[in-house]
Amino acid sequence: MSWSKEQMADEVIGLFKKNSTVNLGIGLPSLVADRLPLDLNIMIQSENGILGVGERPTKKTFSPTLINAGKETITAVPGTSFFDSALSFGMIRGGHIDYSVLGGMEVDVSGNLANWMVPGSKITGMGGAMDLVNGSKNIIIMMTHFNKSGECKLKKSCDLPLTGLSVVDLVVTELGIFKPNKKNFEVIKLADGINDADLKLP
Repeated sequence: MSWSKEQMADEVIGLFKKNSTVNLGIGLPSLVADRLPLDLNIMIQSENGILGVGERPTKKTFSPTLINAGKETITAVPGTSFFDSALSFGMIRGGHIDYSVLGGMEVDVSGNLANWMVPGSKITGMGGAMDLVNGSKNIIIMMTHFNKSGECKLKKSCDLPLTGLSVVDLVVTELGIFKPNKKNFEVIKLADGINDADLKLP
């Protein structure tokens, strides 16, 4: 069986070291904030100027003025700090973010990432992804294993425009955890019941 979205988030969390700073992309990666154990002491940074993002708010705790970079409402943990975008990107570009967990459209064997546009489609903006993949110490891609056409998103070479060259450390999909090693994808862990034939790797 493949992992659920929540199980994928738990697998990502299992890759974090205690007392780390983490930036979460929009979509699947945002689930990580809801499932972090408190004893890991993870501080989540958002590039719109927050260090200390908490789990998703309830109807009682939600504030329309407290959002992350994806414009989703969030909560703030005790000790949260707020700052402008210049300082936020100074943290990112200065190498002060331990892990960035981003979504992906394609990752190839060289660790190249495509996650910001599909040619011919409407572009809402690249956000901070290009800074995050070059400034963060570790890049984890959390994405579905196959695209809508049923093609594997782990590729020999990316076809879509790149976000970053040789930046991806690990990929977590619903089928397992994979590491690009320039020749292929090393299988680090597979979901229960999944075998190599299910992966359709290049």
